[in-house]
Amino acid sequence: MPRWKALPDELDPQVKEFATQLRRLVDRGGLSVAALSDRTGYAKSSWERYLNGRLLAPKGAVVALAEVTGTDPVHLTTMWELAERAWSRSEMRHDMTMEAIRIAQARAALGEFGAPPATSASASATATGGGGGKTPRRAAGAVAMPGIAGPAGVSPAIPSQPTAPDANRREGTRSRGPATPPPAAPPGGGRRRLSMVLAGVVGVVVVVAALLFLTGGDGGGKKNQGGGASAGPSTPSTGTSSGLPAGVKCAGAGCTGKDAEAMGCSGDLVTTAKTVTVGATTLEVRYSRTCGAAWGRITGAAQGDSVRVTAGTTTERGSITATGDTIAYTPMVAVRDAAAAKACATLASGQRGCTA
Repeated sequence: MPRWKALPDELDPQVKEFATQLRRLVDRGGLSVAALSDRTGYAKSSWERYLNGRLLAPKGAVVALAEVTGTDPVHLTTMWELAERAWSRSEMRHDMTMEAIRIAQARAALGEFGAPPATSASASATATGGGGGKTPRRAAGAVAMPGIAGPAGVSPAIPSQPTAPDANRREGTRSRGPATPPPAAPPGGGRRRLSMVLAGVVGVVVVVAALLFLTGGDGGGKKNQGGGASAGPSTPSTGTSSGLPAGVKCAGAGCTGKDAEAMGCSGDLVTTAKTVTVGATTLEVRYSRTCGAAWGRITGAAQGDSVRVTAGTTTERGSITATGDTIAYTPMVAVRDAAAAKACATLASGQRGCTA
């Protein structure tokens, strides 16, 4: 049974080539999806979507894969950029299709409120009673006005006078002469007006919704990529999550003693600030500027190996306790910059080493 499922047929050729290249790198490194998740810091479910073409891997994941497999990140990110453009074009085509569907649905809904406006030809035929030189029919309720001749000697029809005693009242007074009511609306005019009013209401709602979406409903304040209000870089003194990107649950002192992945500080938000080799083990200081925190990590390790990270007077520890595990992390410590953190590893063989 093959390891990988067939990529979707609807994928753009450049996206399909990129996903195939990612699979080759994973196979060449002899990595399982679980091991790939541990080595790169990205969730196993995310890598499954990346490798099966259901989602384009972010640039951070691509760089992490290059580091893990010993691949030149420049060439791999070049392929990612081409795939990202192709993916954006595909999303744009999908959005345009969905927009056309929504417009068609809106038109169909508005069409339920009335028939299309009558054409000028049909209106003319109605007014003349079908043409053919016949005497035009008078509108219902209209009488001929003597002494005034219309075209071809025909007396024009005017609306009959209202019979109600207060029909000529205007702001509480009676006019001296008979009032002529406004001309009757053409057939279907009420329905056309209703359709126009509804179309106007829909347009206003769409504009307001677009403005609320763009401003986030906060009076025009800009949003950062994570969806929260834009703010300056987090510092260790910040213990709340207000103003942080979506998914990030702590900052600064609030992150001390907590797991980086559970708090949303890993993935695209993390970089390797320091690294050193201790025996066959790689020791690193991992740093997230957004969270204002750092932690230690050892990879290629064995059962009994341990790692600790220190910042000032705060120290956090982690170790490998299960057989077969090769990676261990420490909880986070709050730091203002990566230089303030120091990681040390102690191997089961007794060998020790620290970052600079």
